[in-house]
Amino acid sequence: MRILFTGGGTGGHFFPLLAVIRELKQAAEEQQILDIELFYMGPKTPYETLLLDEGVGIFHVTSGKVRRYFSLLNIVDIFRLFLGTAKAFWKMFFLVPDVVFSKGGYAALPAVIAAIIFRIPLVIHESDAVPGMVTKFSARFADRIGIAFPSAYENLPKEKTALVGVPIRKRILGGIKENAKEELDIFSALPVIGIIGSSQGAQKINDAILGIVKELTAKYEVLHQTGENNLEDVAGEAKTILEAGLSEHYHPVAFLDERNLRNFYLTSDLIISRASSLIFEIAAWGKPSIVIPLRNAAQDHQTQNAYTFAGEGACVVIQEENLTPHLLMAEIDKLISDPERMKKMGEAAQRFARVDAAAVVAKEILKVGMH
Repeated sequence: MRILFTGGGTGGHFFPLLAVIRELKQAAEEQQILDIELFYMGPKTPYETLLLDEGVGIFHVTSGKVRRYFSLLNIVDIFRLFLGTAKAFWKMFFLVPDVVFSKGGYAALPAVIAAIIFRIPLVIHESDAVPGMVTKFSARFADRIGIAFPSAYENLPKEKTALVGVPIRKRILGGIKENAKEELDIFSALPVIGIIGSSQGAQKINDAILGIVKELTAKYEVLHQTGENNLEDVAGEAKTILEAGLSEHYHPVAFLDERNLRNFYLTSDLIISRASSLIFEIAAWGKPSIVIPLRNAAQDHQTQNAYTFAGEGACVVIQEENLTPHLLMAEIDKLISDPERMKKMGEAAQRFARVDAAAVVAKEILKVGMH
């Protein structure tokens, strides 16, 4: 059986794909499907070594992005989409997969179009409360659709849609807290604040943290994932602000691999995050959080994600336009000083979690591929 995966090159699209790939390999082994071959089609991504480690073949195709505002790049991207679709069509002609799984995003569009043309069974997944344009297009031709938020039902054909959550990697779960603290160089008994914007970081959140880093490190240990492009600037500025004795409470890192991401969640008492698919990692850990949705996200989906999560009692939402260092510090202090509320938020987060999402999606892909 040949299975083709496609999806955007960002961590929010890629890591759920990786989670499904791992579960699919395990499910295929359990079902004694021995001739399974896995492929990925999409633009280049910085995480490709992880695919190669899983034995996944890679086909690079470019794509274009449709912007809802005037930009000359829209014209350029029409040609990029056309060329990417032509290349996807050619690759698909020789590959002939039994099923295509799309995680969505504009990067998935060429492979999805090729699958539709060749009438190859299509399974798709949408991580956000408001489905994107590519998901809405793909849904018309999909055999199965997985969603993470109940509100997505409104925009998709209900008869082939199931609420499954967001696939998360099992390797970021578990561990021993004392060992994790040691690996992260945390040796105090202070509460730990974990900040994670996305795989690329979040500039607005970074700026807010730098505005209160002195006050934070006087009370808390701070784990701060800054993003690859921001580490040097953020760490350098923090170093000039922090006095001797406080700098050892501040732990900036560019990117968290699976081992350190597990340690990050394990040691954090309170998490500050964007409202992306990270919500489902936070939920799986049962951690209280302050969620700051990205203001310019397509269809404003992060705001919808955040308020759905908050509606369960799992997080506090701060809108990006209201984000100030002073407000963020006040919310952190308010939560840390109320252990009972933190406990209830963590329990609400855990009820929201769907840790088996990757396994559910993987088994559905195999089922569709075998028919």
